Amino acid sequence: LQGPCYISPVPNGGFVVSEECGDVKVFTSSRKLLCSLSSKYGHRFGNPTGVCVDVEGSILVADEQRRMVHLFPEHGAPVCLVSAGLRRPVGVACSSFGHLFVADAGENCVKVFKYRVRPP
Repeated sequence: LQGPCYISPVPNGGFVVSEECGDVKVFTSSRKLLCSLSSKYGHRFGNPTGVCVDVEGSILVADEQRRMVHLFPEHGAPVCLVSAGLRRPVGVACSSFGHLFVADAGENCVKVFKYRVRPP
């Protein structure tokens, strides 16, 4: 890893880590690299910070430099969940009810978004 910053467990026993160098990596339960989100999705991060995984196994990543939050599903293309209203997103968490919590260090607050339309 190059400058690991934030980490979150994934449902299969593995974990996901954001790196200062601008990538997010996913590891298996045996600590082997499963994939890089940049390579798997062809996505360019500015400065990925907070990471979390929702109940469906999708990975959510806050990008501090680009001021956005993206969702990376197991299958399919990434989805931009938040593209405005963030000054410095550094942490993310999600609930089983489809709420996304974003720690915005630029405004010293936590912002709450709804991102799922299907019930859990």
